[in-house]
Amino acid sequence: MICALLMCYLVFLVPTESCGKLCQAASNSKEKESSRPWGVCDGICVASSHCSQPCPPGTEGSMGFACRKQRWHKVTDTCCTLNAFNIFEEDSQSGNPFGGGGKVDEYARKSETIAGKLMQKCPADLSCAIRNIEQSPRLPGNIAFIVQLLHNISTALMADVEEAQMHSYSSMANHVLNSSSISNWTFIPERNSSCVLLHSVNSFARKLLINKSPINISNTFIHTMGSIIAADDEGKNFTFSMRVNDTSRAVTGKVLMGREELQTAPSIFQIISIAFPTLGAILEASLLENVTVNGLVLSVILPPKFKRISLLFEKISKSEERKTECVGWDHLESRWDSQACQMVEESSQHAVCQCWPSKLFTSFSILMSRHTPVSPVLTFITYIGLGISICSLLICLSIEALVWGQVTKTEISYLRHLCIANVAATLLMADVWFIVASFLSGPVTHHKGCVAATFFIHFFYLSVFFWMLAKALLILYGVLIVFHTLPKSILVASLFSVGYGCPLIIAIITVGVTEPGKGYLRPEACWLNWDMTRALLAFVVPALAIVVVNLVTIMLVIIKTQRVATGSSMFQEVRAVLRISKNIAILTPLLGLTWGFGIATVIDNSSLVFHIIFSLLNAFQGFFILVFGTILDPKIREALKGRVTSAKRISRVSENLSSDFSRHPTKRPS
Repeated sequence: MICALLMCYLVFLVPTESCGKLCQAASNSKEKESSRPWGVCDGICVASSHCSQPCPPGTEGSMGFACRKQRWHKVTDTCCTLNAFNIFEEDSQSGNPFGGGGKVDEYARKSETIAGKLMQKCPADLSCAIRNIEQSPRLPGNIAFIVQLLHNISTALMADVEEAQMHSYSSMANHVLNSSSISNWTFIPERNSSCVLLHSVNSFARKLLINKSPINISNTFIHTMGSIIAADDEGKNFTFSMRVNDTSRAVTGKVLMGREELQTAPSIFQIISIAFPTLGAILEASLLENVTVNGLVLSVILPPKFKRISLLFEKISKSEERKTECVGWDHLESRWDSQACQMVEESSQHAVCQCWPSKLFTSFSILMSRHTPVSPVLTFITYIGLGISICSLLICLSIEALVWGQVTKTEISYLRHLCIANVAATLLMADVWFIVASFLSGPVTHHKGCVAATFFIHFFYLSVFFWMLAKALLILYGVLIVFHTLPKSILVASLFSVGYGCPLIIAIITVGVTEPGKGYLRPEACWLNWDMTRALLAFVVPALAIVVVNLVTIMLVIIKTQRVATGSSMFQEVRAVLRISKNIAILTPLLGLTWGFGIATVIDNSSLVFHIIFSLLNAFQGFFILVFGTILDPKIREALKGRVTSAKRISRVSENLSSDFSRHPTKRPS
């Protein structure tokens, strides 16, 4: 018990060490041994409930479980075998990691951190803890312990780092970067542990002192190269070839420095580059990233005046269906940022990036789109469908203009056709902007253009739904209140406020909130972001809410109009309301169903079938409006028939006059 208390005292004196809470939990578990079986939660699994279990015998810490889909799933794990007393080789000879009261007293008296003790025991090469670290199991608690140790070493060692020290440091990092440990990173409670590791390795390498001979420190999962370079050299490159895991073939990465880049550098300087084959997957797993790193992660340590560098990445996945993006790691925001690099050249096998290193950006890689299938079938459906949609909308607006005087004789008919004309006009503008956005190569090279296109697409698509809502509100005004209680000018102003005012406010707020943090656009397309900021919800939520409101409105109309007798004075008005209701009852589910499939397309690993159905429904919305909003309207058909009959009559009269004139060319009216 005394040993355990002294150990806790030591741990709280060194709060930066990650094993503190683990060791405290372990010492408490010495007194309180759980009677429950290891890894099993007692009680019934209820949604959103949590439980905690002790680690297996021989380890310290605990495991946290959450109930999901009526089953317990592990969410956190702090199980650890490494601690302040068994990390060093001479201390591990004792079978009991807590044994040896004299040793504990010595540690407690000196109040040293583990990193400080390591540099005191083996300052020349930091090798006195490597064997025990490399022999330790890659448990989540051990990974967190080693990451914190590497962080403390990089912080505490202020002097120049020798090559031997870099060898030992790389060996310790290599142990937790092993491909077999990737899944365990997901259970570390501190989600930013992988970011801490990357920053710590880069900080330690920045202090590395290179003499005349180049440095080449190669481990399986971390490879460091360094050299002294003169500004008048022809060029220099570091080439890495590493396996992503134990079974895959080697993937290459190159750091290229041409004569143009060297001209901006000091006369003589050192450059250090580090390659990580598994760190991209570890960052994705621990931070729950929605993008996939598709090459080595390359860190480059350069002098401050060095402005740019070229990097060549071989792709891990050679899929041509997924877009590639050059990125740099923003260590302050802990995320990949496309502003640090630009694509110079790309093929199915490789990508060449030009990047701008700085204090903020030291590590670079390439990202692969995770769940946006690019299919020739989708492209064909989209463009053919949009062509049909645009033609249908132009026909719809032309018909409305042709018969406007005949079908808008009453106030309710005027307002109804005002709504349908604006639905067609806003959808037409949305389709046009959609085509404009498709010709932009993406947010990276046409960022401002993409922002503008996305804003107008968002605004006009929302306007389509809000004009449908305006039609529903028009019905509620007519049925639930009383007709003709407000002047037509006020009703028109109200409809325009709903149809254009509300979408404009939503679109402006969305771009204003998300664009400053570069979260407005998707990385691969000119459309609202989903992975980082969920900006797409600013369209989906209002659209689907309007679908629900409109369907409820239809139900109210059905209930209300059943009470109106056919002989009443309101019969004509009720018939007009029913025509509007029928139109909304057909178009609203179609529009809602379209964007219902749109939601399915943003789900990870969604089937290509959902994308095809969404593209079909979305591209043919204009055709639906022409058919169900215009052609099937009996009043419009009657007006068109009248216009055609009138045109034939005028044509016939003209022909008769022409014929009479040809038979009697000299005849003049008296």
